[in-house]
Amino acid sequence: ILCQNYPNPFNPTTRIEYALPKKGHVKLTVYNCIGQEIKTLVNQTKSAGTHMTIWNGTDSNKKPVSSGVYFYKLESDDFVDSKKMVLVR
Repeated sequence: ILCQNYPNPFNPTTRIEYALPKKGHVKLTVYNCIGQEIKTLVNQTKSAGTHMTIWNGTDSNKKPVSSGVYFYKLESDDFVDSKKMVLVR
């Protein structure tokens, strides 16, 4: 289960929570509104249960991204979901 980030809109950070029914590999990635990958927040095996990560509005080079709409996508063994978030600088 992928939860809506909080707060949304956000500045400077937002929290993303997700729950896994079983242990497995998880990838959580942020994309811009045209589908370009901005940053991978999680890419590892996680245990079953609820997990949380923070995105600080930076790209994979640690540079701040501009205000706008972003999407985050959670991929696990047999699950894919995405949600929209808004960064306001």
